[in-house]
Amino acid sequence: MNKKRYPTIPIEREYSASCEKDTPVSKYFGEDTFGLVAWQQKLPEHVYKKMMEIIHQGRLLDVDTANVVAHGMKEWAIEKGATHFCHWFQPMTGATAEKHDSFIELLPDGACIERFSGRQLVQGEPDASSFPSGGIRSTFEARGYTAWDPSSPAFILKSGLGTTLCIPSVYIAYSGEVLDYKTPLLRSLEALNKSGIKLLRALGNQTVRKLYATIGAEQEYFLIDQDYYYKRQDLLLTGRTLLGATPPKGQQLEDHYFGSIRKRVLSFMHDAEEELYRLGIPAKTRHNEVAPCQFEIAPLYEEANLACDHNQLLMEVLKKTAVQHKLALLLHEKPFAGINGSGKHLNWSLADDTGNNLLNPGATPQDNVQFLVFLVAFVRAIHSHAGLLRAAVASAGNDHRLGANEAPPAIISVFLGDQLTRILDDIERGKATIADDQAIIDLGISKLPVLSRDNADRNRTAPVAFTGAKFEFRAVGSSQSVSWPAAILNTAVAESLEYLAEKIKARTGNSNQAAMEVIREEYRRIKPVLFMGDCYSAEWEREAERRGLPNNKTSPQAFAELVKPESLKLLERFGVLSNVEIKSRYRIKSEHYCMELGIEVACLADMLRTQILPAAIKQQNSVAVSISNAQNVLQTPELFSTQRALLAEISGRIMEIQQGLEKIKAKQKEAGAIANDVNRSGFICREVKPLMGDIRKSSDALEAVVGDEIWPLPKYWEMLFIN
Repeated sequence: MNKKRYPTIPIEREYSASCEKDTPVSKYFGEDTFGLVAWQQKLPEHVYKKMMEIIHQGRLLDVDTANVVAHGMKEWAIEKGATHFCHWFQPMTGATAEKHDSFIELLPDGACIERFSGRQLVQGEPDASSFPSGGIRSTFEARGYTAWDPSSPAFILKSGLGTTLCIPSVYIAYSGEVLDYKTPLLRSLEALNKSGIKLLRALGNQTVRKLYATIGAEQEYFLIDQDYYYKRQDLLLTGRTLLGATPPKGQQLEDHYFGSIRKRVLSFMHDAEEELYRLGIPAKTRHNEVAPCQFEIAPLYEEANLACDHNQLLMEVLKKTAVQHKLALLLHEKPFAGINGSGKHLNWSLADDTGNNLLNPGATPQDNVQFLVFLVAFVRAIHSHAGLLRAAVASAGNDHRLGANEAPPAIISVFLGDQLTRILDDIERGKATIADDQAIIDLGISKLPVLSRDNADRNRTAPVAFTGAKFEFRAVGSSQSVSWPAAILNTAVAESLEYLAEKIKARTGNSNQAAMEVIREEYRRIKPVLFMGDCYSAEWEREAERRGLPNNKTSPQAFAELVKPESLKLLERFGVLSNVEIKSRYRIKSEHYCMELGIEVACLADMLRTQILPAAIKQQNSVAVSISNAQNVLQTPELFSTQRALLAEISGRIMEIQQGLEKIKAKQKEAGAIANDVNRSGFICREVKPLMGDIRKSSDALEAVVGDEIWPLPKYWEMLFIN
């Protein structure tokens, strides 16, 4: 055994420096955010009240108010040790971006002071030439603008010796087009609010003034020892293992799931959570996931905009903390073949300004009518825009996970559970009576049953499931920004809320009765998207085809949904994205897919040529020399048939790899001749990606016959079980 491959695990105390602290979380939660407490401390009362009106009522921010807020924010940040500020934004790279500027300004006498103006707070101007724009702008057109989003609090980010005030912002081109993920999210939330209020008014609710989405994004990830990570070029450059044989033990026993958390990992979790709490991120749950070395962290629910920002921050904090513990955090959707990949379950619900969850069944007939209307509106949104929602979670990484008997398939369907399905079936069959305060639905009892919060079993195979007062969108990839799928989901639901509001308003008489009639009509139309069984099964795929549900198995297929007429119409109608902006995203995602697969192909070829083939040839030579030497001594060729078979297998695998590399090279050349990224992405998916799988099989077969002391890469069993 090659001893140097084993990591040198530091003693626990080395990466548990903060474990001895006994300060309750409540004492420091949010201390590194310029939230309501800091606002009240640093701003005059009249400015604080004005900012609350700006945030909650959409009033315009004037220059004088911006200057006062900027000064207070700067004073708070300097007290925290900050020397720089930045506009923190979410370009279409999928990561976050920031450009740091110092607070200092020079005075005429050569002295300097710290100064931060309202103009600097409200607007920044990063160089935009290298951010994806999908053809909206030319490379030489470098100007872009960031604009402060006051609804998400500024925060302090510490890294090494640096401390920076980060200001959550949107990002737009000089010509006004949207170049980020945050702006569509904010626009979708506004659309959701307007449509939801219309529906509530149609149902007779005159009290609610604001409606908003709430999100809780469960985050899955892998942890491996950092020594292994740096010995794997594929993990370092692509985030996943392009080569690697399945170990004898993987997740078959399911003994890792919810098991006792190892000390080293628990210390990492402790330190990460401590920083998350200081940033005001309400991390609630931590546990071992199904695959070995896989874990999950889940927050409490927050308003959608804040939740999306917090998930981006959470990923950054986890990565940074892992390094401090000599671990590597893997967020790729499928870092290891043959075991479960990682997702990011987007738990979504609707709340209003009176404290009600609109997807929470109520105790009164009126509450339950309202609940059923919003429930049907959500299901209708999935049915009407399933293809677009599939496009929202499409990526090269997520293609390895979706439908792999571990995650939702590419067919977007909804699971409601037995009780809700039975109630809706009864409504469809006409068992609804005149809706008044005494009777809503005749189910053999006097009124609609009071539904519990957890009225449905879990269905882990369903892409979208009602799990009690919320829907869980399980198809989101672990590495992607939540903002994009949340924006698409919000917009789809906004369209359904408005549609149902108009249908209910068009009917005369009792609003409850009108709502029940509309529910019955819509339920009949949207039923095909509901499925209670195993979404992994081949039978469901055939049944879904009969129902006319889209089944875009690959990202290039899914990306095309973005530019279908119904998608363009939806996003433009609700002011989320213009046709130009959505078409640019189609090009950006296609281009990114091509680049991602291109990096993987180049990395695979490099590893094979410089590591795998030399090791295989060394083993080949060793076996050949051994056979030759033994035959010279024993002079009995029949004794060496097994060794000859081994030599033939090694030689055959070497030839397969060499031939495979030539095939990939030829296909890559063909792909390079395709000028259009959209067409190129489809070609790479169809022609190049399968060849990568074939050549991997040959390499993984070699791993099983090449000596452990010769094999150059850390193996799966080492990475997953020695940590």
